[in-house]
Amino acid sequence: MESQRGDGGSVDLDGTSLETLAPEPLLTRDYEVRPALVYERLRQQHGPVAPVDLLGVPAWLVLGYRESLQVLQDDEGWPKGLENWRARTEGRVPSDWPLGPSLEVNHILIQGGPGYRPLRTAWDVALKPFQDPRHPQAKRLKAAVTAYADELITLVGQGGATGVADLSAQFSRPLPLMVASHLLGFPGSQGDDALMDMWRVLDAGPDAEAALERLLATLAELGALKLEKPGDDFPSYLLAAHPDLSLDQLARELFMLLGMTSDHVGILISNTVVEVISGEGSVRASLSAGMVRESMNRVVMRKPPLVNFVPRFAARDTPLGNYTIRAGDPVWVSPGAAHADPLFADHVASGTTISTRAHLSWGAGPRQCPARELASAVAAAGVGRLFERFDHLDLALPADQLPWRSSPFMRGLRSLPVRYELASAPPPRPRADAPAPGVAEEVLPDPAARQRSSLWRYLTGLIRGGR
Repeated sequence: MESQRGDGGSVDLDGTSLETLAPEPLLTRDYEVRPALVYERLRQQHGPVAPVDLLGVPAWLVLGYRESLQVLQDDEGWPKGLENWRARTEGRVPSDWPLGPSLEVNHILIQGGPGYRPLRTAWDVALKPFQDPRHPQAKRLKAAVTAYADELITLVGQGGATGVADLSAQFSRPLPLMVASHLLGFPGSQGDDALMDMWRVLDAGPDAEAALERLLATLAELGALKLEKPGDDFPSYLLAAHPDLSLDQLARELFMLLGMTSDHVGILISNTVVEVISGEGSVRASLSAGMVRESMNRVVMRKPPLVNFVPRFAARDTPLGNYTIRAGDPVWVSPGAAHADPLFADHVASGTTISTRAHLSWGAGPRQCPARELASAVAAAGVGRLFERFDHLDLALPADQLPWRSSPFMRGLRSLPVRYELASAPPPRPRADAPAPGVAEEVLPDPAARQRSSLWRYLTGLIRGGR
């Protein structure tokens, strides 16, 4: 049985296995610099589904928009859960595979099987107070985002009312971590050491493994504290919704929230800033009209922070694109590639005021990201406050010279150098509703405690180093 390939050739659907295709490495220098060109080359060679090598492990990469939806919307035919990975079960995945540690932390984004549904239900319940804009907790969260943004912008201003700053290191990356600390209910600034460890894990440096061990231990200790004394925070809500969670399981879920919120939201903030200050007029017009969310929506279509989703696995031999995917093969859906598929890209009108919501940046189907509204709200509040506090922002490098960092999952800026001019007086912050009866009022860390924290010492060092 033959099928037409993207370049007009044919592929034997019945006689080809992933292991015998000798797939080319995906994570090359070309991919880091220009992933769109790599996706297009694979599309021309293989069609909407391509075999790739991920640091020594073969996998299928889904490049087509239609095929991506087919996988994402069929949780039974394409389940998650590493137990479904045939090569892993047969011992053919190296024990030192670099992506192993991040996939082995079996949290809600990775987990399959019968345990997923009650866990997802608990996540939805625990996140609702923060994601429903009518809820007092969501309003207090927005006020906290603004307060943290003001702290960071004020710190940038210590380098002068005008100057040059790296908005990635000094704003986009620390802001979501500070917000995540608020969500997790760390007392005072005690979560700052955990936030620094989260950075070490995300940067995948030589100390990442030790940082992950410390971080999971810290999060388990936080869970024990919430068991003893529940608060108005995500861990307490999750435990109430899923009382059977062990402290080890809870720590993995909190790790997922911390990592996904911090890296994903940080990249989204930076990418939105770049699009606004250097992009086309429609993006700037959207922001000036108060449509921050619309600007972000355009950004996630062009430059989605999450470029490849965690793997799913074929439940049975299944035709997909121009190949038959064998049962147990790993399949990585790439929204970064799917958004460039002519089937999607050719139907996205560039001149309209409102852009399509049919993108895949938050996934699709029953396992669409549970925290998508939370992440969008945090990013929108951060971007909005940034442009309220600065009278002028301009890139300190041409847009095509900004340095990017790519991983198997994320793509974001290594740095975002800007020339800035602070507004003479900051606009008022949004007011949060009073807490519900019996709920403690949110107290932000006092300046002295903040200055003693490892996170603040790091950020202060960036200001001093830039002088």
